Amino acid sequence: MLAEVMTKVNMPNCGTLPDFGNFCIRKNDPKDWTSGCAEMYDIYQGIEELMPHALAVSAKSHDFDENGNETEIDYTRVLQTVKDAGYTGFIGVEYEGSELGEEEGIIATKNLLIKASKEVN
Repeated sequence: MLAEVMTKVNMPNCGTLPDFGNFCIRKNDPKDWTSGCAEMYDIYQGIEELMPHALAVSAKSHDFDENGNETEIDYTRVLQTVKDAGYTGFIGVEYEGSELGEEEGIIATKNLLIKASKEVN
């Protein structure tokens, strides 16, 4: 359906913004954005569907494990999808977690992107 919509729009300034951490379909409490996600769309499928029409990409993170990896998103897998789609633009960096400060979270996300990019074929 997305491909059909984008094909019908057919405008060079209209595209998608795959956001690694933005595939929540339904929150636990719709009135409270911080309530957690009750239902998720498959992250990897969603990114794959959005990438053919991507004008930008956003690397969002929430929490990191002891090795600096995002706890819910396989960044290497996602970056492989981004690369396979032929995307060569910028990747924005976002941190929405609560364990690190804003600046520290952004730097951790950037470092993870660099690390994961070295593992992409």
